[in-house]
Amino acid sequence: MSEIDAALLQGWIGRRETRTDLCDARRVADLAATLDRDTPPLPGATLPPGWHWMFFNAMAPARELGPDGHPRRGGFLPPVPLPRRMWAGGRLDFHAPIQVGATLRRESEIAAVDVKQGRSGAMVFVRVRHAVHVDGALALTETHDIVYRAAPAPGAPTPPVEPAPTGAVWRQDVVADAMLLFRYSALTANGHRIHYDHPYVTEVEGYPGLVVHGPLTATLLMALAETRMERSLRSFSFRNRAPLFAGAPISLAGAPRPEGGARVWAATRDGALATEATVEA
Repeated sequence: MSEIDAALLQGWIGRRETRTDLCDARRVADLAATLDRDTPPLPGATLPPGWHWMFFNAMAPARELGPDGHPRRGGFLPPVPLPRRMWAGGRLDFHAPIQVGATLRRESEIAAVDVKQGRSGAMVFVRVRHAVHVDGALALTETHDIVYRAAPAPGAPTPPVEPAPTGAVWRQDVVADAMLLFRYSALTANGHRIHYDHPYVTEVEGYPGLVVHGPLTATLLMALAETRMERSLRSFSFRNRAPLFAGAPISLAGAPRPEGGARVWAATRDGALATEATVEA
């Protein structure tokens, strides 16, 4: 592993890019089918929360891909020399509906780059801010936190797990199988091999199985919250605490908070916390 040059990486702070896309009804219908929804949102309808992650994802030429399936680093994102890259969490603030069929523009900026030392070695946290406009009007602001980690040492102990909260009022059990992960990867143009390449994820990155996408889990939690609260979301702030794996039961749960809004989370069958979030509606 290359030595981490913090000053070099922090030179990416302030870097910007703008992308445009179409909230295409065909792609929306494809995601609805992938999530097993009987009726997709039709043109003019409001896009469900989290479905915007299907857009703005450029397909890099094959020659520009790194060994993990992501585009080689050093473009918009800084060239972090650590092999494991994960979606650590983020915050979404919904300002106006995104309609199916609308023209979208996303403005992005690298907000922070922090180099830290954890129990398993060096870590680099990259924070990206996005603003999504619909036909010129601001619809969504987002903070996206990415964490890069070193590969685990051979024989390294499994990190301790945090127990999931108690007191769930809402609960839904799901299984994210390999087919779902593959289709979600395709729809979001996510080439990260940990989501579909079993030999790679187990032999190279050291996970026990295919890893469920962080944004997929967040999307399922937003759907749970919006359905049970019976209101459109105003904000959703989430943190991924531990990975979830394909084929293993996932418990989506939540409860209203006394101060307003709700708390939702995803846990394993054994009660280990994977993702937690706070919701305002």
